[in-house]
Amino acid sequence: MPELPEVETVRRGLQPAMQDQKIMRAEVNRPDLRWPFPPDMAQRLTGARVLRLWRRSKYILLDLDTQETLIVHLGMSGRMLISGQQLGEFYQDHPAPEKHDHVVFHMENDTRVTFNDARRFGAMDLAPTADVETHKMLSSLGPEPLSNYLDDSYLFAALAGRNTPIKTALLDQRLIAGLGNIYVCEVLFRAKISPMCKAKDLSKRQVGALVPIIRTVLEEAIEAGGSSLKDYRQTGGELGYFQHSFQVYDRESQPCKHAGCGGTIARVSQSGRSSFYCPTCQR
Repeated sequence: MPELPEVETVRRGLQPAMQDQKIMRAEVNRPDLRWPFPPDMAQRLTGARVLRLWRRSKYILLDLDTQETLIVHLGMSGRMLISGQQLGEFYQDHPAPEKHDHVVFHMENDTRVTFNDARRFGAMDLAPTADVETHKMLSSLGPEPLSNYLDDSYLFAALAGRNTPIKTALLDQRLIAGLGNIYVCEVLFRAKISPMCKAKDLSKRQVGALVPIIRTVLEEAIEAGGSSLKDYRQTGGELGYFQHSFQVYDRESQPCKHAGCGGTIARVSQSGRSSFYCPTCQR
């Protein structure tokens, strides 16, 4: 599933095509994805102007001049693909419709934005803009990891008394919004903290070191366009490149990259997910 850097990369790609643009026509080609679409979604979107395009956790949100906000979740395989866009001297023509093109936005600038989702684990919903933060998909989310709301004091208090492994705690979207398996593995490796360490046992120094590492890893991943492992693509169809910078994720049995460590990367299963770490230097 795309994590925060991938979703933020998609949001940035959509912005020049959709922000301040009117949706001249919206096509909804099936009644549902993971859940049913809201009633009359095509009619409610057609003619609406996108006033703001932003992200909350792993959700893309489009504030419309109809006082509604479109909430988009990419799911496992969802893609938002742009065509008809002028890229320098090149024009990206509209491709032929594909089987899994479930929602299509025809914009007033002649671009087309297509939501393609082969596995149909994605989701879309409409909510009143004034109340969107209380929507069931957003209401329980923790602070954004790139915002000022995530600091040493907040994280230390949030982890205090938690008997769960730190890896599990950091994946809890109620604690921090948007962190996923790949980037938590990378963060804990850089911090030299074992994913099995109990959250409550981390010192103030260790927690204080986690906050800037979280920001650095996410910013580096966004700069690289995210990580493409299976289905993820940017809005122009390009791959992300951060997977070439993995220091620990998916590197089982390979040498640790910490200077002078000499250890070997191991993999363990935690809550149904693979955790990659170095048993020698992550304690």
